[in-house]
Amino acid sequence: MTGADTVDPSETIARVVRGTPTPEELAAAIVVVGEAYARETADATAPEATIRSRWELSARGLRAPLNRDAGWRGVTG
Repeated sequence: MTGADTVDPSETIARVVRGTPTPEELAAAIVVVGEAYARETADATAPEATIRSRWELSARGLRAPLNRDAGWRGVTG
């Protein structure tokens, strides 16, 4: 991890709700969870906005297709 990816130890919180892990086990669990969190945040990026054409900007939205399986009971006027 680089300097920008490190977490401030004062912000890290771990609480054991059952059992008594050894310091080594607790450290291993924190490392594994921290690495999983770092991967998840690295992969959670928003897609870049695509440039819309002039047609897309000026065209009205099209009507959704009819649900023909609903029959007359599917009419929500």
